Amino acid sequence: MKIGANSVLFGAFPLESAFKALAMAGYDGIELSAIDGMSEHLVLDRWRDLAAEIKQLSKIYSLELLAMEQPSQDPARMETAFQAAVEIGIPIINCGPGGKSEDAAAWPQVIDSLGSLARRAEHYGVTLCVKAHVGGSIYNTPTTLRAMQEISSPAFGIDMDPSHIYRAGENPVEAIAAVISRVKHVHIRDCKGRQQGPGVPAMQANGRGDIDLVGYLRVLHQNGYTGPVDLEVIGTKGQNTPFEQCCIIAAETRGHIQASLQACGAR
Repeated sequence: MKIGANSVLFGAFPLESAFKALAMAGYDGIELSAIDGMSEHLVLDRWRDLAAEIKQLSKIYSLELLAMEQPSQDPARMETAFQAAVEIGIPIINCGPGGKSEDAAAWPQVIDSLGSLARRAEHYGVTLCVKAHVGGSIYNTPTTLRAMQEISSPAFGIDMDPSHIYRAGENPVEAIAAVISRVKHVHIRDCKGRQQGPGVPAMQANGRGDIDLVGYLRVLHQNGYTGPVDLEVIGTKGQNTPFEQCCIIAAETRGHIQASLQACGAR
């Protein structure tokens, strides 16, 4: 498995600061945040101006470009994201599920949208991933399995985030085992309690909350998963989290993931 982190953790700071901090913490790679309002890292409206710099930063800091997070399913927005991914060398684009939990009327539209985007991803030779998200149409294991059944494109994959599954009232260790056949990306973070949000940034660091992340990573290893495991911590920009705290979250989580992988024989 490749240990990475989403640059949104450093959303209030320049992209190079994220590269430098993650490299110093020992990460294998980075997921680029294209999340409007939470960062100004991979700004899709001017990605052509940023592409060369991003590729250079990847070389300078020896961090593999593991993925991009772009939450919108807007076709034009995603087309731009696919083009940027191909030029920069990003293999995976993570987007949100859309819709609303338990809204049967919205489900066909969600599946049609994701299916269409998966076909475009196939055209570009990249992978589109979606994760179960609190409040979305896909929000737990049953809805994830249903999406897996209804979207057959080989360019479509599941992005599993244990914190969302945990907050849906499920056991993430059991959930990851149920969907592992289509998992192509993992967003990882901890959380304390089953409230709607993941909590303050510091409590999203692996090992700070209630989730059995060691068991979660063990299941991934036992099933031969070798893809990205990217820390995704949100809220740092909005809460004016100091740069030093962001670095501590990154380093603490990287150590936890490394120890977890060693414990299950993956490293």
